[in-house]
Amino acid sequence: GNRHGELVLPMLERLAASAGSAIPALDAVAFGAGPGSFTGLRIACGVAQGIAFARGLPVVGISTLEAIAEESGAARVVACLDARMHEVYYAALEKAAGRWREVIAAQCVAPAQAPLPPGTGWTGCGNGFAAYGDVFRGRFSTMQAEIHPSAVAIARLAAPRLAAGEGVDAALAAPVYLRDKVALTSEERGIR
Repeated sequence: GNRHGELVLPMLERLAASAGSAIPALDAVAFGAGPGSFTGLRIACGVAQGIAFARGLPVVGISTLEAIAEESGAARVVACLDARMHEVYYAALEKAAGRWREVIAAQCVAPAQAPLPPGTGWTGCGNGFAAYGDVFRGRFSTMQAEIHPSAVAIARLAAPRLAAGEGVDAALAAPVYLRDKVALTSEERGIR
């Protein structure tokens, strides 16, 4: 279910205890900045901001689509997350010189309208391929629907950015929303 808010802080405390550390031992805070569920992104950003603000640490937001690409182990990845409402969060990323670059910019799109990246050798990763496998079947050389963004991938992506001074003040950290509208008005739903 959607129990992000009540689970995340106890999970962080257990993680710190198992590492023989404490949250104050951090140098920075990284979080999955989206795209993703509105509530999940707000909680991730809010927790990151709270921890970072309390300790005067920089924050690094990492794209969940880039984290999927990093988790995959492939060099050319089409990352695709089920965005619900018959849409996916979608991007094509290619790794070069140790960094991911977008070949197709992150977007919220109907699966049938998702653009194909140029060339061959693309691996499709993410739960969008499980949700809309019938639409995507045969479009990519490999599909790994079980790949999801992990904390390890987010940390791996955040470390060089932090070293390059790309961390921001906690107040400036923000989630990435690709969908402009997540609810319909009564009029749009046909309710009077």
